[in-house]
Amino acid sequence: MQKFLYLLIFASICLPGLYAQSNLIRVPDVLALPVSPPDAVLSYGPDSLQFGALRVPHTGNIPYPVVVIIHGGCWLSAYDLHLMDAIATSLSEAGYATWNLEYRRVGDQAGGWPNTFLDVAKGINHLRLIAGKYKLDLDRVVVIGHSAGGHLALWSAMQDQLPAGSEIKLDDPLPLAGVVSLAGIVDPESYLVREGQSCGTSVDELLGGLPEDLPDRYREASPLKMAPLGTPQILISGTEDTIVPLTHVEPYYKNARQRGDRIRLKKIKQAGHFEVIAPGSVAWPSVMKAIRKLI
Repeated sequence: MQKFLYLLIFASICLPGLYAQSNLIRVPDVLALPVSPPDAVLSYGPDSLQFGALRVPHTGNIPYPVVVIIHGGCWLSAYDLHLMDAIATSLSEAGYATWNLEYRRVGDQAGGWPNTFLDVAKGINHLRLIAGKYKLDLDRVVVIGHSAGGHLALWSAMQDQLPAGSEIKLDDPLPLAGVVSLAGIVDPESYLVREGQSCGTSVDELLGGLPEDLPDRYREASPLKMAPLGTPQILISGTEDTIVPLTHVEPYYKNARQRGDRIRLKKIKQAGHFEVIAPGSVAWPSVMKAIRKLI
């Protein structure tokens, strides 16, 4: 009888957590979501990877507010913008123009420092050249990014914080209404994994070396170290995320808030790393609310 009671207690405490982990959304689930083709695929530079997929609403008031979308994937060339097609589709159906950016990554020719960063900055600025034709409202531009793309989204709001002469500083960056970081990496140095099989093993390849050898690069690439960013931010993370856990995100949130940034952290229960980019998931209402709030 006592053994049976122990089994009941174990089931009531442990099995719900195990069940939740086994039912978390994965990459194939995201890629299987319905998507619409983009209205245009446009280059923002001469390299074949310097392009974006533009989707515009076919109803609603013009000019359209814009959501720039930056995909993740450990900054690696193995992952591309199609991971964010479902988000782009859902947001365009909700009345936003979406600009889903591709950029050079680790493993691509000329990827990594400084071009990964410069590509993102140039891709956002390219909206100035296409705004008239596609009826885009440049006063209402929000950048969202997932995982490593969340890092780049936050970084895109750092241009005014970068020192003069920085290799990744772009003149006259487009002002942003805000940034939504979806399970975003907030500090490359603390995310760096020197040995093992984690997304953090890509950090030194992204930045070209280790922090003890390249402290300036690690600082200029770090929202944590460069806070306050001066741009409103909303961070959304799942409580079950083991790829970019809340223990990585929370120090940045506290630091940025203490330094005066307008920033919020939304924790989504029973959500892992990919719920935040899956329309219809438990996290999706919070993503939509964040974008509406910033725009």
